[in-house]
Amino acid sequence: MTTTIGRETPGQRSDRPGARAVTHAPRPRKKLNIAGALGSIFLAIWALLILIPLAWVFLASFKNTTEIFSAPWTLPAELRWENWGRAWTKAHVGQYLLNSVLVVSISTAGTILLSSMAAYVLARYRFWGNRIIYFLFVAGIAFPPFLAVVPLFFVVKNFGLLNTYTGLILVYIAYSLPFTIFFLTSFFRSLPNSVAEAATIDGASHTRLFFSVMLPMAKPGLISLTIFNLIGQWAQYLLPLVLMAGAKDKWVLTQGIADISTAAGYEADWSGLFAALSIAILPMIVIYVIFQRQIQAGLTAGAVK
Repeated sequence: MTTTIGRETPGQRSDRPGARAVTHAPRPRKKLNIAGALGSIFLAIWALLILIPLAWVFLASFKNTTEIFSAPWTLPAELRWENWGRAWTKAHVGQYLLNSVLVVSISTAGTILLSSMAAYVLARYRFWGNRIIYFLFVAGIAFPPFLAVVPLFFVVKNFGLLNTYTGLILVYIAYSLPFTIFFLTSFFRSLPNSVAEAATIDGASHTRLFFSVMLPMAKPGLISLTIFNLIGQWAQYLLPLVLMAGAKDKWVLTQGIADISTAAGYEADWSGLFAALSIAILPMIVIYVIFQRQIQAGLTAGAVK
Protein backbone atom coordinates (compact mmCIF):
# COMPACT_ATOMS: atom_id res chain seq x y z
CA MET A 1 0.00 0.00 0.00
CA THR A 2 1.35 3.44 -0.94
CA THR A 3 1.00 6.29 1.50
CA THR A 4 1.08 9.93 0.37
CA ILE A 5 2.30 12.32 3.05
CA GLY A 6 1.67 16.07 3.02
CA ARG A 7 -0.54 16.05 -0.08
CA GLU A 8 -4.28 15.85 -0.42
CA THR A 9 -6.20 14.61 -3.32
CA PRO A 10 -8.63 17.04 -5.05
CA GLY A 11 -11.91 17.31 -3.23
CA GLN A 12 -10.41 15.77 -0.05
CA ARG A 13 -10.90 17.75 3.12
CA SER A 14 -7.93 17.95 5.45
CA ASP A 15 -8.50 16.88 9.06
CA ARG A 16 -5.12 18.09 10.25
CA PRO A 17 -5.12 20.75 12.96
CA GLY A 18 -4.79 24.24 11.53
CA ALA A 19 -5.43 23.16 7.99
CA ARG A 20 -7.67 25.38 5.85
CA ALA A 21 -9.99 24.23 3.18
CA VAL A 22 -9.06 25.56 -0.24
CA THR A 23 -11.95 27.27 -1.92
CA HIS A 24 -12.01 28.79 -5.38
CA ALA A 25 -13.92 32.02 -5.89
CA PRO A 26 -16.38 31.84 -8.77
CA ARG A 27 -15.25 33.68 -11.86
CA PRO A 28 -17.22 36.88 -12.45
CA ARG A 29 -19.39 36.77 -15.49
CA LYS A 30 -18.57 39.19 -18.21
CA LYS A 31 -21.09 41.95 -18.22
CA LEU A 32 -22.33 43.06 -21.56
CA ASN A 33 -21.41 46.64 -22.22
CA ILE A 34 -24.66 47.74 -23.81
CA ALA A 35 -23.53 51.33 -24.30
CA GLY A 36 -20.32 50.22 -26.00
CA ALA A 37 -22.16 47.81 -28.26
CA LEU A 38 -24.69 50.46 -29.28
CA GLY A 39 -21.88 52.90 -29.91
CA SER A 40 -20.07 50.42 -32.15
CA ILE A 41 -23.27 49.73 -34.09
CA PHE A 42 -23.93 53.44 -34.51
CA LEU A 43 -20.37 54.08 -35.74
CA ALA A 44 -20.62 51.17 -38.18
CA ILE A 45 -23.89 52.53 -39.61
CA TRP A 46 -22.40 56.02 -39.81
CA ALA A 47 -19.33 54.69 -41.64
CA LEU A 48 -21.53 52.88 -44.15
CA LEU A 49 -23.63 56.00 -44.74
CA ILE A 50 -20.44 57.87 -45.62
CA LEU A 51 -18.50 55.20 -47.49
CA ILE A 52 -21.32 53.87 -49.70
CA PRO A 53 -22.08 57.24 -51.40
CA LEU A 54 -18.35 57.91 -51.85
CA ALA A 55 -17.82 54.50 -53.44
CA TRP A 56 -20.87 55.00 -55.65
CA VAL A 57 -19.61 58.37 -56.91
CA PHE A 58 -16.15 56.94 -57.57
CA LEU A 59 -17.54 53.98 -59.54
CA ALA A 60 -19.95 56.19 -61.45
CA SER A 61 -17.03 58.31 -62.63
CA PHE A 62 -15.91 55.33 -64.77
CA LYS A 63 -19.34 54.60 -66.28
CA ASN A 64 -21.21 56.16 -69.15
CA THR A 65 -24.58 57.82 -68.76
CA THR A 66 -26.49 54.68 -69.74
CA GLU A 67 -24.76 52.56 -67.09
CA ILE A 68 -25.26 55.21 -64.40
CA PHE A 69 -29.04 55.14 -64.80
CA SER A 70 -29.64 51.54 -65.90
CA ALA A 71 -27.22 49.74 -63.54
CA PRO A 72 -26.27 52.19 -60.79
CA TRP A 73 -25.17 49.53 -58.26
CA THR A 74 -23.00 47.42 -60.55
CA LEU A 75 -19.32 47.71 -61.37
CA PRO A 76 -18.45 49.62 -64.55
CA ALA A 77 -18.01 47.48 -67.66
CA GLU A 78 -14.63 49.14 -68.22
CA LEU A 79 -12.52 51.87 -66.65
CA ARG A 80 -13.30 54.94 -68.76
CA TRP A 81 -10.47 57.28 -67.81
CA GLU A 82 -11.59 59.61 -70.58
CA ASN A 83 -14.34 60.79 -68.20
CA TRP A 84 -11.64 62.13 -65.86
CA GLY A 85 -9.74 63.66 -68.77
CA ARG A 86 -12.87 65.35 -70.07
CA ALA A 87 -13.64 66.77 -66.64
CA TRP A 88 -10.06 67.96 -66.22
CA THR A 89 -9.80 69.76 -69.58
CA LYS A 90 -13.23 70.44 -71.06
CA ALA A 91 -14.88 71.34 -67.74
CA HIS A 92 -11.72 73.18 -66.56
CA VAL A 93 -11.58 71.19 -63.31
CA GLY A 94 -7.78 71.32 -63.47
CA GLN A 95 -7.79 75.13 -63.38
CA TYR A 96 -10.40 75.22 -60.63
CA LEU A 97 -8.34 72.73 -58.62
CA LEU A 98 -5.23 74.91 -58.86
CA ASN A 99 -7.27 77.96 -57.83
CA SER A 100 -8.59 76.11 -54.80
CA VAL A 101 -5.11 74.95 -53.81
CA LEU A 102 -3.81 78.52 -54.02
CA VAL A 103 -6.66 80.09 -52.04
CA VAL A 104 -7.02 77.38 -49.39
CA SER A 105 -3.29 76.98 -48.72
CA ILE A 106 -2.76 80.72 -48.16
CA SER A 107 -5.94 81.19 -46.14
CA THR A 108 -5.23 78.17 -43.95
CA ALA A 109 -1.68 79.34 -43.26
CA GLY A 110 -2.95 82.82 -42.39
CA THR A 111 -5.69 81.38 -40.17
CA ILE A 112 -3.27 79.20 -38.19
CA LEU A 113 -0.71 81.99 -37.76
CA LEU A 114 -3.16 84.67 -36.62
CA SER A 115 -5.22 82.28 -34.51
CA SER A 116 -2.21 80.87 -32.70
CA MET A 117 -0.94 84.36 -31.86
CA ALA A 118 -4.33 85.55 -30.61
CA ALA A 119 -5.03 82.33 -28.68
CA TYR A 120 -1.60 82.43 -27.02
CA VAL A 121 -2.13 85.97 -25.74
CA LEU A 122 -5.66 85.22 -24.53
CA ALA A 123 -4.52 82.04 -22.79
CA ARG A 124 -1.24 83.11 -21.19
CA TYR A 125 -1.59 86.83 -20.44
CA ARG A 126 -3.98 88.58 -18.07
CA PHE A 127 -5.19 92.05 -19.01
CA TRP A 128 -8.39 94.08 -18.88
CA GLY A 129 -10.86 92.91 -21.53
CA ASN A 130 -9.24 89.50 -21.96
CA ARG A 131 -12.45 87.57 -21.38
CA ILE A 132 -14.52 90.03 -23.40
CA ILE A 133 -12.32 89.55 -26.47
CA TYR A 134 -12.35 85.78 -25.98
CA PHE A 135 -16.14 85.59 -25.77
CA LEU A 136 -16.48 87.83 -28.84
CA PHE A 137 -14.43 85.31 -30.79
CA VAL A 138 -16.47 82.44 -29.38
CA ALA A 139 -19.69 84.22 -30.38
CA GLY A 140 -18.46 84.18 -33.98
CA ILE A 141 -18.79 80.39 -34.02
CA ALA A 142 -22.58 80.66 -33.70
CA PHE A 143 -22.89 83.31 -36.43
CA PRO A 144 -24.10 81.74 -39.73
CA PRO A 145 -22.18 83.04 -42.77
CA PHE A 146 -25.30 83.52 -44.91
CA LEU A 147 -26.63 86.18 -42.51
CA ALA A 148 -23.72 88.46 -43.43
CA VAL A 149 -23.60 87.77 -47.16
CA VAL A 150 -25.15 91.07 -48.27
CA PRO A 151 -23.12 93.44 -46.04
CA LEU A 152 -20.02 91.32 -46.67
CA PHE A 153 -20.46 91.75 -50.41
CA PHE A 154 -20.58 95.54 -50.14
CA VAL A 155 -17.67 95.70 -47.68
CA VAL A 156 -15.44 93.65 -50.00
CA LYS A 157 -16.63 95.68 -52.99
CA ASN A 158 -15.88 99.02 -51.29
CA PHE A 159 -12.34 97.84 -50.57
CA GLY A 160 -11.90 96.96 -54.24
CA LEU A 161 -11.36 93.28 -53.48
CA LEU A 162 -14.40 91.82 -55.25
CA ASN A 163 -13.53 89.02 -57.71
CA THR A 164 -9.98 88.82 -56.36
CA TYR A 165 -8.07 86.08 -54.56
CA THR A 166 -7.07 88.56 -51.86
CA GLY A 167 -10.66 89.35 -50.92
CA LEU A 168 -11.66 85.69 -50.81
CA ILE A 169 -8.61 84.72 -48.74
CA LEU A 170 -9.24 87.47 -46.18
CA VAL A 171 -12.87 86.44 -45.81
CA TYR A 172 -11.89 82.78 -45.40
CA ILE A 173 -9.47 83.76 -42.64
CA ALA A 174 -12.05 85.94 -40.89
CA TYR A 175 -14.65 83.16 -40.83
CA SER A 176 -12.12 80.53 -39.68
CA LEU A 177 -10.69 82.54 -36.78
CA PRO A 178 -13.44 82.00 -34.14
CA PHE A 179 -13.33 78.20 -33.99
CA THR A 180 -9.55 78.03 -34.34
CA ILE A 181 -8.97 80.57 -31.56
CA PHE A 182 -11.48 78.82 -29.33
CA PHE A 183 -9.70 75.48 -29.71
CA LEU A 184 -6.14 76.83 -29.46
CA THR A 185 -6.89 78.93 -26.38
CA SER A 186 -7.81 75.81 -24.45
CA PHE A 187 -4.74 74.06 -25.84
CA PHE A 188 -2.30 76.81 -24.81
CA ARG A 189 -3.79 76.86 -21.32
CA SER A 190 -2.95 73.18 -20.92
CA LEU A 191 0.76 73.68 -21.67
CA PRO A 192 3.07 73.65 -18.61
CA ASN A 193 4.09 76.99 -17.14
CA SER A 194 7.50 75.70 -16.04
CA VAL A 195 8.85 75.64 -19.60
CA ALA A 196 7.77 79.21 -20.26
CA GLU A 197 9.22 80.38 -16.96
CA ALA A 198 12.55 78.69 -17.69
CA ALA A 199 12.73 80.34 -21.12
CA THR A 200 11.92 83.74 -19.59
CA ILE A 201 14.66 83.32 -16.97
CA ASP A 202 17.11 82.50 -19.77
CA GLY A 203 16.29 85.87 -21.33
CA ALA A 204 13.82 84.90 -24.07
CA SER A 205 11.62 87.75 -25.28
CA HIS A 206 7.86 87.39 -25.66
CA THR A 207 8.25 86.88 -29.42
CA ARG A 208 10.98 84.28 -29.07
CA LEU A 209 9.09 82.55 -26.27
CA PHE A 210 6.09 82.17 -28.53
CA PHE A 211 7.77 81.09 -31.78
CA SER A 212 10.63 79.03 -30.35
CA VAL A 213 9.06 77.44 -27.27
CA MET A 214 5.27 77.54 -27.06
CA LEU A 215 4.40 77.14 -30.75
CA PRO A 216 6.41 73.90 -31.17
CA MET A 217 4.78 72.53 -28.02
CA ALA A 218 1.36 73.19 -29.57
CA LYS A 219 2.22 71.23 -32.74
CA PRO A 220 -0.40 68.45 -32.25
CA GLY A 221 -3.22 70.98 -31.93
CA LEU A 222 -1.92 73.03 -34.85
CA ILE A 223 -1.86 69.98 -37.13
CA SER A 224 -5.43 69.03 -36.21
CA LEU A 225 -6.74 72.53 -36.82
CA THR A 226 -4.81 72.84 -40.06
CA ILE A 227 -6.58 69.74 -41.41
CA PHE A 228 -9.99 70.95 -40.18
CA ASN A 229 -9.50 74.34 -41.83
CA LEU A 230 -8.27 72.75 -45.04
CA ILE A 231 -11.36 70.56 -45.27
CA GLY A 232 -13.76 73.34 -44.29
CA GLN A 233 -12.35 75.93 -46.66
CA TRP A 234 -11.94 73.39 -49.48
CA ALA A 235 -15.67 72.61 -49.32
CA GLN A 236 -16.79 76.25 -48.99
CA TYR A 237 -19.31 77.25 -51.65
CA LEU A 238 -21.40 80.20 -50.48
CA LEU A 239 -18.57 82.69 -49.96
CA PRO A 240 -16.82 82.17 -53.33
CA LEU A 241 -20.22 82.16 -55.05
CA VAL A 242 -20.89 85.66 -53.71
CA LEU A 243 -17.38 87.13 -53.91
CA MET A 244 -16.06 85.52 -57.14
CA ALA A 245 -19.14 85.33 -59.35
CA GLY A 246 -17.77 87.77 -61.93
CA ALA A 247 -14.38 86.09 -62.49
CA LYS A 248 -14.88 82.63 -63.95
CA ASP A 249 -11.15 82.14 -64.56
CA LYS A 250 -10.62 82.51 -60.77
CA TRP A 251 -13.39 80.18 -59.65
CA VAL A 252 -12.58 77.60 -57.01
CA LEU A 253 -13.44 73.92 -57.31
CA THR A 254 -16.87 74.06 -55.66
CA GLN A 255 -18.01 76.75 -58.09
CA GLY A 256 -16.72 74.77 -61.05
CA ILE A 257 -18.50 71.58 -59.95
CA ALA A 258 -21.75 73.49 -59.41
CA ASP A 259 -21.43 74.86 -62.94
CA ILE A 260 -20.81 71.35 -64.30
CA SER A 261 -23.86 70.10 -62.41
CA THR A 262 -26.03 72.79 -63.98
CA ALA A 263 -24.68 72.03 -67.45
CA ALA A 264 -25.13 68.28 -66.92
CA GLY A 265 -28.88 68.80 -66.72
CA TYR A 266 -28.82 69.90 -70.36
CA GLU A 267 -25.82 68.07 -71.87
CA ALA A 268 -26.31 64.82 -69.89
CA ASP A 269 -22.59 64.50 -69.11
CA TRP A 270 -23.19 62.81 -65.77
CA SER A 271 -20.03 60.72 -65.95
CA GLY A 272 -17.97 63.89 -66.29
CA LEU A 273 -19.75 65.34 -63.28
CA PHE A 274 -18.98 62.33 -61.10
CA ALA A 275 -15.38 62.38 -62.32
CA ALA A 276 -15.12 66.03 -61.27
CA LEU A 277 -16.61 65.16 -57.85
CA SER A 278 -14.05 62.38 -57.43
CA ILE A 279 -11.22 64.79 -58.28
CA ALA A 280 -12.53 67.20 -55.65
CA ILE A 281 -12.96 64.55 -52.96
CA LEU A 282 -9.74 62.56 -53.34
CA PRO A 283 -7.25 65.25 -52.15
CA MET A 284 -9.04 65.68 -48.81
CA ILE A 285 -9.33 61.92 -48.30
CA VAL A 286 -5.60 61.48 -48.95
CA ILE A 287 -4.70 64.30 -46.54
CA TYR A 288 -6.93 62.90 -43.82
CA VAL A 289 -5.59 59.36 -44.23
CA ILE A 290 -1.98 60.58 -44.03
CA PHE A 291 -2.51 62.78 -40.96
CA GLN A 292 -5.22 60.85 -39.11
CA ARG A 293 -2.95 59.93 -36.19
CA GLN A 294 -1.80 63.52 -35.78
CA ILE A 295 -5.42 64.68 -35.84
CA GLN A 296 -6.42 62.25 -33.11
CA ALA A 297 -3.37 63.15 -31.02
CA GLY A 298 -4.13 66.85 -31.36
CA LEU A 299 -7.74 66.43 -30.29
CA THR A 300 -6.77 64.60 -27.10
CA ALA A 301 -3.49 66.31 -26.21
CA GLY A 302 -5.12 69.46 -24.88
CA ALA A 303 -7.52 67.51 -22.65
CA VAL A 304 -4.82 66.25 -20.27
CA LYS A 305 -2.77 68.71 -18.28
